[in-house]
Amino acid sequence: MKKTITIIFILCTFLTPTLTAQAVYKAELIFPLQSKHVHSSSIVEAPNGDLLAVWFHGSGERKESDVIIQGSRLKKGADKWETPFLMADTPQIPDCNPVLFIDAKQRLHLFWIAVLAGHWENSLLRCRTAVDYNAPGAPRWSWQDDIILKPGDGFVKALSKGYKALLPSMPALDADFGGHTNSAMEQLLNAAKDVEKRQKGWMTRTHALVLPSGRILLPLYSDGYYVGIMAISDDGGETWRASSPIPGALLNQPSVVRKKDGTLIAYMREEGDFRKRVLISSSEDDGETWTPAVYTDIPNPNSSMEVIALRDGNWVMVYNDTEDGRYSLAAALSNDEGKTWQWKRHLENKKGGAYHYPSVIQTKDGLIHITYTFNSGGNPGNSIKHVVIDSNWITQGD
Repeated sequence: MKKTITIIFILCTFLTPTLTAQAVYKAELIFPLQSKHVHSSSIVEAPNGDLLAVWFHGSGERKESDVIIQGSRLKKGADKWETPFLMADTPQIPDCNPVLFIDAKQRLHLFWIAVLAGHWENSLLRCRTAVDYNAPGAPRWSWQDDIILKPGDGFVKALSKGYKALLPSMPALDADFGGHTNSAMEQLLNAAKDVEKRQKGWMTRTHALVLPSGRILLPLYSDGYYVGIMAISDDGGETWRASSPIPGALLNQPSVVRKKDGTLIAYMREEGDFRKRVLISSSEDDGETWTPAVYTDIPNPNSSMEVIALRDGNWVMVYNDTEDGRYSLAAALSNDEGKTWQWKRHLENKKGGAYHYPSVIQTKDGLIHITYTFNSGGNPGNSIKHVVIDSNWITQGD
C-alpha cells in the first residue's frame, strides 16, 4: 500500500504544475495607446535572446491602402520596446496578418498577406527572410517572394467530406447562407474545382510548427472556402506545398500543436455565430491529411486563439473564453494534451474593451510570452500588449 501511494505521489508531481512556486506576471504596452487600427500580432525569440514582435497598422484592414506591417524589438535584459519600425509595405495594397518564424539556420522569416482588390479571398501570401536582424530597427532583408500553393484535385473531395460531416447541423447554418445551405455548399465545391481560385486567398495567422523530422507546417486558412490548410516545407522553408485541407465549413485560423505520440491537433475558431465554440481536427500523417473538424465544448466568440505545447508536456491555450465578445481573454493550462483544461486565468476581462488575436511562445528560460491586440475602449485606445507569465500564474486562478 505504501509503495502504491509513493507511485501516485510521483505521478502527481510530474503531471501537475507546481502550485507553491512564485508566480510570474509582467505586462506592458509595446507602444503608447494611439488611434490607428493595430491588430494580429506575432512574437518570436531571437537566438540572442531578443524578442521581436510584428502587427499590422493602418486606417482599417483589407480595404485601406495605408495598412502596413510594423515591428518592434525588446533587447534581452531591456524593459522598453524599441520605437516601432516598418517591416513590410506593398505600396497601395493593405498588408495584414504577419507571422514571425526562425528556422534551423537561424534565418528570420516574415510571412504575411497582401490583400488584393479589398477581398480576403484574393489575398497573396508573401514571405521575406533575413540573416541580419539583431541591430536596432528593421531587419536587413536578404530575400523576398510570394508563396503560391497548388492544392491538388483531392481538395474538392476533402471539402465535400467536411461538408457532409456538418449535415446534422445544417439547419443552424441556413441563416449565414441565405437560407440555401445546400446550394451554397455546391457553389463552394464548384469554386474548389477552379484551379485558379483554390490557389488564391490562403492567409496566415498563427505560428509555424517544426516537427521532429524538420518538416515545417505553416497553418493557413481561407475566407473563401472557410477551411484550413497547411503550407508544408521539407527543405527548411526553401519551397512550400499544400496539404489536404482541414475539412469542414465555417472554420478558420488553425493553431497546430503536436502530441507526444505524433498526432497533430488543429484548434480553430468558428467563422460565424452558430455554436460559438472552438473546433478541432487531427492529423496522423504529419499534416498531410486532416479529419473533419468537430466542435468542442470550449466557448469562443468567433475569435482567433493559439495553443502551444510547453517543454514540460503541458499545453497552454490563450483565447477569448466567452460567447458574447472579445472583452475577456484567458490563458488555460492542460496536463493531458488538451483532453481537459483544468486551470484558467484571465489576462483581461473588462467589458467595453477588446483583447484578442493572441500570439504565444515559450522562451528558452521557460517563461510564456503573449502578445495581443489591446483596445481599451477609449480614444485613443489601441496598442499591442506584451505579457509574460508562467504556468504557476495560470494555476493560481483569478
